[in-house]
Amino acid sequence: MTEPISPTDSAPIDSEQEIAEKLRTARELIGNELRKVIIGQEDVVEQMLIALLSGGHCLITGAPGLAKTLLVSTLGQVFDLSFNRIQFTPDLMPSDITGTEILEETADGKRDLVFSKGPIFANLILADEINRTPPKTQAALLEAMQEKQVSVAGQSLQLDKPFFVLATQNPIEMEGTYPLPEAQLDRFMFNIVIDYLSEDEEVAVVTQTTGTGSEPVNAVFSGEDLVRCHEVVRRVPIAEEVVRYAVRLASNSRPKQPNSSDYVNEWVNWGAGTRAGQALVLGGKTRAILDDRTHVTFDDIRAMASPVMRHRILTNYRAEAEGITVDDVIAKIIETTKETV
Repeated sequence: MTEPISPTDSAPIDSEQEIAEKLRTARELIGNELRKVIIGQEDVVEQMLIALLSGGHCLITGAPGLAKTLLVSTLGQVFDLSFNRIQFTPDLMPSDITGTEILEETADGKRDLVFSKGPIFANLILADEINRTPPKTQAALLEAMQEKQVSVAGQSLQLDKPFFVLATQNPIEMEGTYPLPEAQLDRFMFNIVIDYLSEDEEVAVVTQTTGTGSEPVNAVFSGEDLVRCHEVVRRVPIAEEVVRYAVRLASNSRPKQPNSSDYVNEWVNWGAGTRAGQALVLGGKTRAILDDRTHVTFDDIRAMASPVMRHRILTNYRAEAEGITVDDVIAKIIETTKETV
């Protein structure tokens, strides 16, 4: 970035300038480490990287066996973050996530209640099949995502920074699940879709995983670096017309508004809210830094549109009957939204 980064109480100017420089080479550094373990899924890796550097949470949609857990745990190693996996089941209770008080005997022979931390107390959480647990347990996780704290026994306990939740959903099996309501889905910055690999990539995966093992993954970012990255990303300059374009992309997905398109009124029940515009801009700023640019372009916003709005647009039965997917609607919105008014 060409603008000098002013010092803050939490980080001296030299440190933040180093972080900014490190961010410019982040894609290559992190890509080299991830490729030791992860083969293919370039778009998925880029979107996860943008979410982490922006400070956002991700919802990951994909069939079983597509290395979602491996990808998340490897990202934890690259960023030197503590990692916990929570397997969501119908009988999982909020205390199984946040922790609970247990009775312990003290050194003087008395008994006292001591809080035992749950798996939510880590930097990087993989919430596996989040839609398999009842709403009460989902809410415990979503409070942690939004407030960066958990409420236990009348007390609020702060979570360590940075804190990220990467939650998975299985799109195949819907029986016995508890789909997240739209208000809770809105807490996720991205909805990332993981698809099957190409034949060549799948051959490489099978060869690597049935051989002698992969190279060890080295940490290239610390947790403290990542927290400062979030500050640096927010300082990337962006023109007002690009912000307006991001806002129009989100607003053009809303039906029954004065400027709603006919296809949106026909196919969409509910559109993206204000958080979508915020996520588009933050994601665009991060993408600009990763591409070694000092400003955000319209292309950056367009590149973020699908992961940002995929879970924020609710299509109706007419769209389903006509074979229209959410991604089809987003593509149409991008096609019909002008850069300038």
